Amino acid sequence: MNYLKNEVYKELTDHILPFWINLIDEEHGGLYGKVDYDLRIDRQADKGGIVTARFLWTFAAAYRVTQSKLYLDYADHLYQFLSEKVYDREYKGLYWLVDYKGDPKDTRKHIYTQAFGIYALSEYYRATKNEQALELAKELYYLIEDKGFNLEANAYKEEFDREWNEIPNEMLSENGIIADITMNTHIHVMEAYTTFYKAFPNAELKDRIKNLLEILYVKMYNKDSKFLGVFFDNKWNSLLEIKSFGHDIESSWLVDEAMKAINFEKPEYLQMVNDIAYNIASYAIQEDGSLINEEVPDRVDRTRVWWVQAEAIVGFYNAFERTGDEKFLKLVKDLWSYTKEYIIDHRENGEWLWSAEDDGSPTRRNIGDPWKGSYHNGRFCLEIIERVNN
Repeated sequence: MNYLKNEVYKELTDHILPFWINLIDEEHGGLYGKVDYDLRIDRQADKGGIVTARFLWTFAAAYRVTQSKLYLDYADHLYQFLSEKVYDREYKGLYWLVDYKGDPKDTRKHIYTQAFGIYALSEYYRATKNEQALELAKELYYLIEDKGFNLEANAYKEEFDREWNEIPNEMLSENGIIADITMNTHIHVMEAYTTFYKAFPNAELKDRIKNLLEILYVKMYNKDSKFLGVFFDNKWNSLLEIKSFGHDIESSWLVDEAMKAINFEKPEYLQMVNDIAYNIASYAIQEDGSLINEEVPDRVDRTRVWWVQAEAIVGFYNAFERTGDEKFLKLVKDLWSYTKEYIIDHRENGEWLWSAEDDGSPTRRNIGDPWKGSYHNGRFCLEIIERVNN
């Protein structure tokens, strides 16, 4: 798979990272908050807390893997913006949104946002050994465990106001329901804790990761259908019959990564990792090699979303490493071919499109905004580079 490694290295260093570097806001910090479909930069758009953390993670990880000091400079810039502007010094935690100057705009605190803060700060610490970054990661970790964990339900909570009063989970619910518990938050808390453990290994954190693995397997994973549930009330009743193909394949390799990080493996968890990969491959991969988005009882969303393709490539490559089944290498190859043709934006100064429609035509959605950043496709590149090297 050296050809794949070489191609994604070039995609990362010649295309993805230069696009985002061009958006560095030297005056106010962070990156400019919006690039529309026509590649117009809005220098006064709001800047998301989640996407800021994701940018920090990307440039820190890019520096750690490539050792290019260019990426370290941008990681330093993003760390400064995250720690000085996105972080709430009065009530602690990371804001949902700041304005283009870095002033608080939407002061809600979401566990999902805090998780990405831990993820980014831990990766930045791994790359730089900056002790202040590790201390801030610890603070966010204890904040999640203190404010954001429902001991009775054995679940992580979702949304809070600025002062950490719990409020309805508007930001990570959809399809007309409000979820007390989401799969999305849990997989990203697990992802964050996994990288935090690599930076700061300790017994307590290892136990929290073990608990997250058990939650995913016991509460979210359907052993008959091989799909993960997505939205739940605080009694763990499923609120919506929905299959989220991208989240499932992403979860499979994140579960595996968590097990590897803490050197803890249960046969049933490993079986889940493999079964999810086989299930998504048979259920949702299309003849053109792509992975469609999701399914609810009355509708199949056949959009080919950028992050879904990126996570599928990593998930199927991970499945190949675990099973040795060459089928997964073919899936990786076909997904990458589709992505190169339909998802990568070949316009001058483009990056990756938000998505392609069923006929391959581009979806006219933003190229950069609080939900569209460098993390999924940048991480796919870095994962493939490291995995092939190893």
